Amino acid sequence: MFVTIQKKKGVLLSLFRVIYFKCMGIKIGKNVLIAKNVLIERTYYNQNKKVEIGNDVQLYNGVVIRNWGGYVSIGFNTFIGEYTIIYGHGNVLIGNNVLISNHTTIVSSNHKIGGKDEYIRDLPDILLPVNIGDDVWIGSGARIMGGIKIGRGAVIGAGSVVTKSIPEYAIAVGNPAKVIRYRV
Repeated sequence: MFVTIQKKKGVLLSLFRVIYFKCMGIKIGKNVLIAKNVLIERTYYNQNKKVEIGNDVQLYNGVVIRNWGGYVSIGFNTFIGEYTIIYGHGNVLIGNNVLISNHTTIVSSNHKIGGKDEYIRDLPDILLPVNIGDDVWIGSGARIMGGIKIGRGAVIGAGSVVTKSIPEYAIAVGNPAKVIRYRV
């Protein structure tokens, strides 16, 4: 009996989180699970820059999604594991049926680096869109850097740092991530 009550309580709390984020201007599809301590922030200075979450998406404990003036789109039936961070300043597009394991970081911008007489902090950001195709699996602790595309069906190994685009159905591992083979 206790398990049933706890499960219903968890579903109800997730529903309240969904309603809260919808009130904050986040577009959220049907059957979305939002676990505790999930942070989704959308800046309001540009109404065209949004956060959209498709149907049947699961966001687990500690996930952080910040659009910071960019656009973040998460396709349907996508799983995002605990403590994953997505910075959407340069736009992040995540496809359908994607698995993103825990502690992954996706960054879609970088800082311009000037001369020694300029503070890096004072220089503009470089916007670098990230596009993750359908049916991609990103292993635990991976780092996805800006300006890359991960092709449909690709697999990114745990702890990998992706600095270049990965072709469809490739399996890439390491730092920097390199293709070691293809799914057949």
